[in-house]
Parts: sequence; structure tokens; C-alpha cells
Amino acid sequence: MSDPTATKLIVFDVNETLLDITTLAPLFTRLFGRADVLREWFPELILYSQALTLSGRYAPFGALAGSTLRMVGANHDVAITDDDIAELKSLITAMPAYADVAPALTKLQNAGFTLVTLTNSAPSPSPTPLEKAGINHFFDRNFSIADLNVYKPHPKTYDMVAQAYGVEPQHMCMVACHLWDIIGAQAFGCSGAFIARPHNSTLDVPDMPQPDFIAQSLDALADQIIAAHQAT
Repeated sequence: MSDPTATKLIVFDVNETLLDITTLAPLFTRLFGRADVLREWFPELILYSQALTLSGRYAPFGALAGSTLRMVGANHDVAITDDDIAELKSLITAMPAYADVAPALTKLQNAGFTLVTLTNSAPSPSPTPLEKAGINHFFDRNFSIADLNVYKPHPKTYDMVAQAYGVEPQHMCMVACHLWDIIGAQAFGCSGAFIARPHNSTLDVPDMPQPDFIAQSLDALADQIIAAHQAT
């Protein structure tokens, strides 16, 4: 069972939790004439990453992102070129951090927590997306599922972090704007902190645990985590 008061290690999802994917919207406007197709492509990307893992298969996240864009293009009768995919990959590596990220990470770091990231994206050479966004210095380590060839929310992904730090799951808290990520972390034994980014909400299903922390901003989420820790 998770224990949100026992948190020592805070694990952050990256894409859309820390980095703003809405900056990809102009590409989708150019390709499809509608920015909201971004919200069709990204869930399909997550769906097929999980389908591959459940099927015992794997494709690198960048390759899957490009293939999913081609699939969405075919669904809209839009031809996606190699240049379009190259632009997508370039934009993904240059997404800025949300405005609430640095203040929240500063609070958590000053409170004594160890901060790390766990992402579906593959490692990239310096400057990395987190370095470009100006927030990499907050993190002790950055973990990628590419080291395992399985995508979140497979338990191996969370276990990779736990094993690296020699901690039990109950001492870890997963922070994400994707509820499926938190469901996976909580099933592994971590606590879960949900940040309600646009187009992301909680899910009320009978007998399914809700996130231990829920907030509309990362700053407010940090305050909740710190308060719970100080209450012990």
C-alpha cells in the first residue's frame, strides 16, 4: 500500500506534466488546418505504446510518434512527409516548461526531497529537452523506459527507479498529469500526485484508488506533498 506521508523520492513524468506539448499545435494547424488534432495524435501515441508493451513488442518512442502521425494523417486524408516527421521530432525536443514547474521544483528540492524523472521518451544528447527547458538541474537522475523496452505503466518502469535508489515503492511518489501513469505507479505501491493539465482529468471508477494528491497547478501539488510529509 502507498503511504503519501512516507515519500522520499518524487518521480516526475515529463511530456505534458513538466513540458508544454501545446507548443506543437502550430504543426498540426499547418498539416490539418486544426490545432486540436494534436489531441487526437497524442492519445493515439500513448495507446499504441501501451498496446506494444501488452503485446510483448517495442518500438522507440520517436519512431512510434512519427508512425502515429502518419496514421492520423491517413485518417484525415493528409499525406505526412519525412520533413513533417522531422519537424515533429525537433519540436518535441524543444518544448518549454510550464510556468509553474520551476517554483514547484524549487519548493520540493528545498524541502529535502530527491527529484527524478521517468519518461517514455528516449534519452537524447545534450542539450536534452530538460536542459533546453532550463529545469534539468533540479533532478538527481533522469530515467527512460528505453532502457527496458517496455512503456509506462508497466511495473518494470517504476521498479527501475526503486531499484536504482534502493527504496521501497511506498517511499516513492509519482507525479503526472496522466491518470494512467498514476494508476500504474499506485498499483506498484507508490503514492500518486495528479496535476490537472488541460485535457487531463481524474476518473471515478468504483474500487479504483484516487490519486493521493490532486491539484490544478504543480505549485499547489508541491504544497500538498510537503504538508503531508511534515505531518508525520
